[in-house]
Amino acid sequence: MKTEKIAILYLTRGGGRLASRLTPLLPQSTVYPCKGTLRQTIVSCWQEYDHLVCIMATGIVVRMIAPLLADKRTDPSVIVCDEKGRFAISLLSGHIGGGNGLAEKIAAGVGGQAVITTASDVLGHTALDLWAEELGLVVADKPAFTKVMGKLVNTGRITLYAGFPLPPLPADIVRVDHPEKADLVISCRSKKYLGAVLLNPRALVAGMGCNRHTPAEEFDVALAEACSEHGLALQSVRSLASIDLKSDEAGLLEFAKTRGYHIDFYDRDQLNGVDGVSTSAAVLKATGAKGVAEPAAVLAAGGGRLLVKKMKWKNVTVAIAEISNPLSVSPNEPAL
Repeated sequence: MKTEKIAILYLTRGGGRLASRLTPLLPQSTVYPCKGTLRQTIVSCWQEYDHLVCIMATGIVVRMIAPLLADKRTDPSVIVCDEKGRFAISLLSGHIGGGNGLAEKIAAGVGGQAVITTASDVLGHTALDLWAEELGLVVADKPAFTKVMGKLVNTGRITLYAGFPLPPLPADIVRVDHPEKADLVISCRSKKYLGAVLLNPRALVAGMGCNRHTPAEEFDVALAEACSEHGLALQSVRSLASIDLKSDEAGLLEFAKTRGYHIDFYDRDQLNGVDGVSTSAAVLKATGAKGVAEPAAVLAAGGGRLLVKKMKWKNVTVAIAEISNPLSVSPNEPAL
């Protein structure tokens, strides 16, 4: 789990005293006295830290951070405290940035009051953006998703469709039996549904074979072409798989690193143990395995369904399998 970095900024002696009380509560924090240097300190901390705790007036903070705001998914959270510690205000990135939780932790630690203004928290509804992030779901249409969040706040419930098992749902998210009835659809497909927002799970595994010295760009294009041709969402790809003979293939490794994909490698006996996949005499002669892309994809998907049989693009073969129960697997871990 990532250790989140916290910057504590203060202007006055009273702010410094509160900062001293906060550091034992937040051992991963760094304290910055900012008298005369506030603007440059905030600018330098903006990209380096996950959270900024500002012990000063809210108006000062608003004026300082306004030019820096970009996106709630990348901006740090900002918590504003008065120097007595009576209030901890979650000012920015309360949900995805974790500001609400940090404000509550600070308030509890110093005997103050957390000030949370996000509607879902105030009304007791599910924070959809956090819920989706925790499940590793990628939002295909962010503006439309924001409208669904508004519907949940205004009506108290939304509907969801998924074609595979789901973990227990919050009470205000109701599962339905058809995508046309849903506000949200969880699917690896790129197809859009009328009136519904698509959420792509990290549920696909790409098995890949290649000729020696294949450049990284060919893997990139081959995978994108395979997904596009079969109506699959590229952002649903979780990981890659291949034969162990390719564990030193520079182009494959570079492609995986650039895209952030984990790679599983399997030996020929493991690959030959997979039934129902395409075979190749040429591959068998070269590697001792009857096939690479298809059996590797199936193995890495935990025995999941093969969606795309092997396709060839220049020097690369690609096959894609779907993990049968993707939301039971951490989005950052390979399927077992």
